[in-house]
Formats: sequence, structure tokens, C-alpha cells
Amino acid sequence: MVKIAMERIVNALKGCADPEIGLNIVDLGLIQGINVDENGNVKVKLTMTSPMCPVTSVILADVQLRLEHLEGIGDVDIDLVWDPAWSPEMISDEARMSMNI
Repeated sequence: MVKIAMERIVNALKGCADPEIGLNIVDLGLIQGINVDENGNVKVKLTMTSPMCPVTSVILADVQLRLEHLEGIGDVDIDLVWDPAWSPEMISDEARMSMNI
């Protein structure tokens, strides 16, 4: 089994953008945690900007596809969480600077 570098997973997730906001889900602060076990199985905990987010299914499908296509990945489990609730303070400093906020 190929050892999966966390950086590869994060970079893959940075390719997934919230289509309404235009920021990737990492910089937007939606990723709450990533765990990779010894078999290459990945569990991602993420949230949405709102429980009523109309693009939740699009983002979840994109995350699933991007991670499944990484070499060495086993099963991909996505856990949609609501605690802690997302807030604009979760946006990365890099994204804040690019948005002038």
C-alpha cells in the first residue's frame, strides 16, 4: 500500500471549490479534520457554510471523486458535521488577503 501524504490529500481538496463563493473548501474553512489509517482509508470531517447550503451534494461528490482518484487511497468516508458551526473567521488568512477582507 502506498503511504498517503497528508499534503497530497489537502492539495486534492484545494481543487474542490464552493461554486457559490468561489473559494476552495480548505481555504474556506470547511475541512474539520482528515484521518488516514494504515490501509490508506481516508475519513474527512467537513461542514458547510450553512445547513441549508444548496450545493452540499455537489461539494460532497467532488470531495469523494478527488480523493478516490489519488494513488494509494482505500475507502473514502465523508462525515458531514455541524459542530463547530462554520463562521467567516474560519476562512484562511491567504483567502482573506485574496478577497481583500
